[in-house]
Amino acid sequence: MPATPAWPHKSAPRLFVPSVLSEGLALSIEGPQAHYLARVMRVEPGQAVVLCDDVTGEWSARVTAAGKREVAVSVEALLRPREAVPDFTLCAALLKKDRFDLVLEKACELGVARIQPLLTRRCVADKLNLERARTILIEAAEQCARTGLPQLAEPVKLDALLRAWEPDRTLFFADENGGETAVSAFSANKGPAALLTGPEGGFDDTERVAIRSHACARAITLGPRILRGETAAITATALWMGVAGDW
Repeated sequence: MPATPAWPHKSAPRLFVPSVLSEGLALSIEGPQAHYLARVMRVEPGQAVVLCDDVTGEWSARVTAAGKREVAVSVEALLRPREAVPDFTLCAALLKKDRFDLVLEKACELGVARIQPLLTRRCVADKLNLERARTILIEAAEQCARTGLPQLAEPVKLDALLRAWEPDRTLFFADENGGETAVSAFSANKGPAALLTGPEGGFDDTERVAIRSHACARAITLGPRILRGETAAITATALWMGVAGDW
């Protein structure tokens, strides 16, 4: 006798929803998510969807009605609790929109707990559309099967970040002027950590002195080449996750 296939199938549509989910909850999905389910995925009553609420975790649900503007589902069972990720914050200076979009997407995929956008003197961008940024994070989490979203903070200036820094959190500073090798620095860290990466033009001398003089900062090098802001943020995050994270 052939094995019974797992339900829901891995190809089932996967969405983050604002409601806190529970077994037996009847839920109405509207707006762009309803359009995605009904028009793009063409779901029908009886079919499975996977829902996440960023609170309890990931749930299986079954479509009970599928209209053009509204899809009704019934939540059935908890598949996975909300994931626990390493206590790691990416403090990334704002970049041009498409490049910072990439940082947001890949940081989510890599498993960061928090993202702190940063304003520095050489930033080309000086603001961030938080609603749009959160949409990018949600779409990335849906694609990579995260059961929780990274926290996203409003952009802050570098000096404000340093003044309010948690004394027990190591701040790894990706400095193009050099520092300790990233692998050795990451390997030695045993507590909460953060990574600080700069804008297109890098940090200026005054900023670099302020960061290096901070009690929690550890300057690191990412190799002999000068990296773009998005490359530094993504590769250093991946390296930290590989050495000290959940890989």
